[in-house]
Amino acid sequence: MGMAMSTGTTIKSLQDIMRKDAGVDGDAQRLSQLVWMLFLKAFDGHEAEQEQRNPSYTSPIPERLRWRTWAKNPEGLTGEALLDFVNHDLFKTLKALPAKGKHATMAAVVRGVFEDAHNAMKSGTLMRQVIQKLNALDLHRASDRHELGDLYEKLLADLQNAGNAGEYYTPRAVTQFIISQVNPRLGEKVLDPACGTGGFLTCALEHMRTQDVKSPRDEAALQASILGVEKKPLPHVLCVTNMLLHGIEVPSNIHHGNALARPLRDYGPEDQVDVILTNPPFGGIEENGLETHFPPELRSRETADLFLVLILTLLKKGGRAALVLPDGILFGEGVKARIKERLLRECNLHTIVRLPKGVFHPYTGIKTNLLFFTKGEPTQELWFYEHPYPAGARSYSKTRPLRLEEFEPEKHWWTHRQETEHAWKVRIGEVQARGYNLDMKNPRARDDAPGDIEGLVRQYREAAAEAVRARNAVRDELRDALERPPQ
Repeated sequence: MGMAMSTGTTIKSLQDIMRKDAGVDGDAQRLSQLVWMLFLKAFDGHEAEQEQRNPSYTSPIPERLRWRTWAKNPEGLTGEALLDFVNHDLFKTLKALPAKGKHATMAAVVRGVFEDAHNAMKSGTLMRQVIQKLNALDLHRASDRHELGDLYEKLLADLQNAGNAGEYYTPRAVTQFIISQVNPRLGEKVLDPACGTGGFLTCALEHMRTQDVKSPRDEAALQASILGVEKKPLPHVLCVTNMLLHGIEVPSNIHHGNALARPLRDYGPEDQVDVILTNPPFGGIEENGLETHFPPELRSRETADLFLVLILTLLKKGGRAALVLPDGILFGEGVKARIKERLLRECNLHTIVRLPKGVFHPYTGIKTNLLFFTKGEPTQELWFYEHPYPAGARSYSKTRPLRLEEFEPEKHWWTHRQETEHAWKVRIGEVQARGYNLDMKNPRARDDAPGDIEGLVRQYREAAAEAVRARNAVRDELRDALERPPQ
């Protein structure tokens, strides 16, 4: 049997309850309210599994503060008593969990979740209603775990209305396609330096588990090899929760911080990884001074540029990377061109998949690209693959998103590359001659867009001159006819 209620309905009813609370103002607050509760509930389920495996398990959270103690019982605290408990005991204690002892790493995870959280609700009665609704979700059944992905998408859709335009959620079809082509394997370290809610990491985790994990030792190795960094508190907590739900026992490798905040020269070989998968924020501008962490000729204030430089630094020789980048970086000049020059010199940028508009709908209409490269040898030639809309579609929408099956043609083409109406090859010399502009158009495209501006102006001038000639000819004809004597 499925959930008692669908995830969508649950989220909607949670939102409706919270809207009645005077303390919760707007989507962002509703979301951060839900997030710490979701985490505690998920963590409690995670601990229940641990206890089954190991009867002597003890929690880093004091007994009175565990979800099962105060939230699970429908007859538990409510009203003022509940508010008082949450504000003056739960939050205070969890923000100050001890940093020593056998639970230190897990206590640090819990502390990290609560350090930026606060309770905004003013009504303990409404809070009790929210808790009852959350208790109806069974987050630890596989079927429900898939629904949790939908829950995250709905939470994120709310977040993007509330937050700024940088909060893009990577559609699952894109994440899965990238991971199947990069194929991370057990024994490799996998990093997402802008991991958001953990879409790439959980997808890589499942991929490696299915391919390679045969024993508890393999599983332990896998858990230690998934690394993430997220700057914003909300997605960070969602990512930690996501990791717990995907069976990561101590998600202490998901760091809360800005991956760009550490000077590049401070990174050593021990920081390098085998695989980097990421959809870095685009369009963002980093705070003043941060660019000084980067070499002078590669300094930019644009977030996505800096992430590209960071990735070049953090990849091992022979390491593989795939990232989502907007068109702007492909054709950008100046610093952007120098960054691309370094990318093509240090790495084999073998494939760029050009996605059509609307893949990230409703977050942005911006056109995006998937870049795949391997570090350690320069690019000689690079392949472009233009991903078409499915037959009959003119764009993507909420009801018709990009689906994983649409990538089947790319997957078939990937191993036996040849030029087709969607795929073409460009030699490095041509890229250099174009000043490292990678915004290459499909040479076989049926061009229904306007051509280049100079060409259009030339066509317009020619047409205008032609019109003047025609008008003059008609005028002359008329004049002649009027001036000729009647026969």
